[in-house]
Amino acid sequence: MTRKPPPNPLITVLGATGTGKSKLAVELAAKLNGEIINGDAMQMYEGLDIITNKISPDERKGVRHHLLGCIGLDDEAWTVAKFTQKALGIIKEIRSRGRVPILVGGTHYYVQSLLFRESLIDTESPIDKANSTANPAGSYEKFNDPILQAPTPDILERLREVDPVMADRWHPNDRRRIQRSLEIYLTTGARASDIYEEQSHRRNIGSNNIEDKDNDQYPPNSGGDIVLEGRGASDIGVLEAPSRNRFQSLVFWIHAEHKILKPRLDNRVEQMVNDGLLSEVESLQGYLESQADHGKVVDQTRGIWVSIGYKEFSSYLAALASGNASEKELKSLEQEAIEQTKAATRQYAKRQVRWIRIKLINAASVAGIIGNVFPLDGNDLTQWTDNVELPALNVAKDFLAGEPLPDPAEMSPTAQEMLVPKRDYDLSDRRDLWVKRTCDYCGKVTVTERDWERHVKSRAHRAAARKGVMMMMMTAGTPAAPETR
Repeated sequence: MTRKPPPNPLITVLGATGTGKSKLAVELAAKLNGEIINGDAMQMYEGLDIITNKISPDERKGVRHHLLGCIGLDDEAWTVAKFTQKALGIIKEIRSRGRVPILVGGTHYYVQSLLFRESLIDTESPIDKANSTANPAGSYEKFNDPILQAPTPDILERLREVDPVMADRWHPNDRRRIQRSLEIYLTTGARASDIYEEQSHRRNIGSNNIEDKDNDQYPPNSGGDIVLEGRGASDIGVLEAPSRNRFQSLVFWIHAEHKILKPRLDNRVEQMVNDGLLSEVESLQGYLESQADHGKVVDQTRGIWVSIGYKEFSSYLAALASGNASEKELKSLEQEAIEQTKAATRQYAKRQVRWIRIKLINAASVAGIIGNVFPLDGNDLTQWTDNVELPALNVAKDFLAGEPLPDPAEMSPTAQEMLVPKRDYDLSDRRDLWVKRTCDYCGKVTVTERDWERHVKSRAHRAAARKGVMMMMMTAGTPAAPETR
C-alpha cells in the first residue's frame, strides 16, 4: 500500500527549560531540511540574550530561526493571539520553500495555541471583529480602560461587579489573571465565566479533528470558541475550546527528572552571571529610567519585565541606585538575587512539566493525536545521541515519509507513565472545583478544593491552628491543656 507524506506537517520540540530543546531542534532541522520557529515568549525580545537564554549564532549551525529577537522594548507585549497569527504566516512561508517547520519553545500555552485550532479573542484587532452577540447593546468599553492599570484590589472589585464567578476564581493577589478576566469583559461584553461554561459544554459533546485549509488565519468566531491568552512567562489560565488539530503534528517531549535537572539549572544560572547577566539587568533598569525621564510609564506586569533573571534583582538595583550601599551590602544583595533566580528557574521548570502533563497531554488525548507525542529521555546527557537525537530523527523521518510510527510508550522506561494525563480533567472544565476559601487561622486564601486540602495538611497550618485554639481558650478563661510529648 502506497503511503502519502503529510501535506502540512509540523514538528514540535517541547519540555522544561534546560532539557536541550533548542539543541534537538537544530539537529532535526539540519538533517530534515527544516527551519525553526521560536515558541519562547521571552526569547522574542531583541537583545537580552543572556536573560532570555537565547540560542547563540554558533549553536544555530546555520539553521534559519524565526521569531527570535523580534520585539523591541518600545513595542507592545505580544499576546498569544498575535504569536499564533505570526507563526502561522511563517509556517506557510517555510512550506512554500519546500522546507519543514519545526516549532521549539518553553512557553507551552503558545505551543498549544499553535498545535490546536482554537479561536482566540485578539485584543489587538478592531472590536467589531468580536462576537456581535456578546453585547446586546452593540457597544463596547475601550480595551485600554484605565481600570486595568489600577491597583489590584480595585480591578478585583470591578471584576466582582461584572463577573463574580471569575472574581472568586482567582487568588486576590493574582493580578494578571484578575486583570485578564476583566479585560475580556471590557473587550467583548461577554463574561469570562460564561465563556468557560460554553467551552466546557462544547468540549463535553466532543469535537472533530479538523485542519485549517489555509493555516494562516483563525476561523471566524463561532460565538463561544474563545481562549484567553497568556500574559508573561507563567501558567496563567487558558480557556480552552475543543481541541482540533491545526496540522498533522509530531511532538517530541524531552524530559529529565527534577532531581537531575536541578543542578543543571543552577549551573546554567551561574554561567549566565559569568557571561554578563548583571550588565543586561542594569541595561533594562537604565531603559526604565530613561522612559521615566520622558514621562513614559512602562507596564512591568507583562512581557520581558516578568522574565526570570530580571525581577529577582530589584532589591540589588534599588540599593545600587541609592548610592548608599557598601560593596559588601551590594555583593550580599547580588548573591541573594542569584539564589532567587535559581529558585525561580527551578520552579518554572516544574510549572512547564505540569502544563504538559495536565493541559497539553489532555488536549492531545482529546484531539486523538496522543500517538504522535513521543517522550524522550533527557536524563543522561552523555547518552544524548542514543536516547534523544537518533530516536527523534528516526521517528521524524518516518513521520515525514508517511510511514507507521512506533509506539510512543516504548521510547523510554518512563514514557508510558508520562503519556497518561496527571489529572483526568482540565481545571478550566471543572467549575465545580473553583472553591475559594480563607483560612481562619492563617489568613491564607485558596481557590480550589485541592489547594485547600493541601493547605490544611501543611505543617504551618497545623501550628497556626494549635496556636489559635490556645488563644481562644485563654480568651474564654479556659486553661489550656498541657502539651503532651
